[in-house]
Parts: sequence; structure tokens; C-alpha cells
Amino acid sequence: MTEIKKEVVSLKTLLTPSKTVTIDYPEFEGFSVDLCYLSREELLKLRSRSVSQKLNKKSRAFEEVLDQDKFLVEYVNAVIKNWKGLKFKYLEKLLLADVSDLDPEGVLEFTKENAEVMMKNSADFDAWVSETVGDLENFTQSK
Repeated sequence: MTEIKKEVVSLKTLLTPSKTVTIDYPEFEGFSVDLCYLSREELLKLRSRSVSQKLNKKSRAFEEVLDQDKFLVEYVNAVIKNWKGLKFKYLEKLLLADVSDLDPEGVLEFTKENAEVMMKNSADFDAWVSETVGDLENFTQSK
């Protein structure tokens, strides 16, 4: 009798560094965001690009210092790929903005700069993005 050898599959070959899905933002009809899930390795790379070494004068040792602003820019560029349907009337519920001269039904177009401003100034949007991106289930199941 001949024995059939089963080829061992390497988990490393199955890994996907990122995946982008469109997710509806709660409470705001028609507003959806294209979010990208990043692997732990990719998140660590993002963080390392935002860290610098600084000499602590008391301990005379170098310490890692995270540049929060640089990290936020890197994070936003990596995880927020697009959005659709962000009406001006929704902005007033997300952050302090004067949209009185704009059509409430008009939409704020997606740009990297607009995404960064939203993340810096809207605690609710920031929390939702971070929670959504951190939940693997959002990227592994069809919703």
C-alpha cells in the first residue's frame, strides 16, 4: 500500500495584509465609508513611521516618542479609502461646523484632508472608525 503525503499549507501564504469594505455609518441614511482592515503587522509599520527617538535628560537614555499628528495622518490614509453620502446636515451632528450657507442635502466630497479633519475633530467619527476597523468580523462576512 502506498501512503499519500498531504502537502502542508503554510498559513503565511494565506494571509492578506489588508481588505477594504464599504460600511454604512449608523444613524445617517445614505452615508457609507470604505474602510480598510489592516493586519497587525501593517499597523505596527504605521506606528513605527510615527515614532522617533528622544533623549531623556534625566535617565540619559533614548525613549520612543509617538508623534500623534503624524500617526493620525498615516492611519487615516491607510484605513479610510472613500466615503459617500456625507450630507452637510450630518456634519452638525458630528462636529462643530457652520453649514448654514450650504444646502443641507448637499454632500461633502471625500478627500484625504476632509477625512483627517473629521478624525481630528469628531470624537464620534474617530471612535466609530477605530471600533469598526478593529473588528475583524466586519471584514470577513458579507453584510
